[in-house]
Amino acid sequence: MTTKLRHPRRPVRKLGVTGLSLAATRGKLRLGVLHLPCALGRGGRRAGKREGDGATPLGTWRVRDVLYRADRTQRPRTRLPVKEIGFNDGWCDAPGDRNYNRPVRHPYPASAERLWREDDLYDIVVVLDYNLRPRVRGKGSAIFMHVARPGYRPTEGCIALRRAHLLRVLARLAPGAVIRTAP
Repeated sequence: MTTKLRHPRRPVRKLGVTGLSLAATRGKLRLGVLHLPCALGRGGRRAGKREGDGATPLGTWRVRDVLYRADRTQRPRTRLPVKEIGFNDGWCDAPGDRNYNRPVRHPYPASAERLWREDDLYDIVVVLDYNLRPRVRGKGSAIFMHVARPGYRPTEGCIALRRAHLLRVLARLAPGAVIRTAP
């Protein structure tokens, strides 16, 4: 008797995000033939993204790396670079600060989001290269893919998936993969 060897799935290089309208706060993330539900920004999707507008930016960005809470979840299986989130890790969201839209350590003198959160939203964080190089002050910061709230409640501009779906996406992503949020 012979058994067929199961071939590993090919790594995915392109992800797509769509919604029913630009104002929609829920959408679908396309991973090959899979269409996974996702939460989008409370401000819908917008080409002219601004800091604090709650919109998920339209465009195409490279998927950079993965951050995770080792005290809450195992290291995600992925081909992307992975780093543990520490208690003092943050992300600067102050447009006037020299470290705007960059990782920082708390305590930090300017406004900076904490990556070590009490809820589970940032247990797994996928950093997207939105507004990283070049950085434009006020164009928006901390645009990630992360774990969704119950009921896919809106984000502050990120793309959020159910934890199991996010892990599934990470297992399939190839280094250099891009995500496109379409109108």
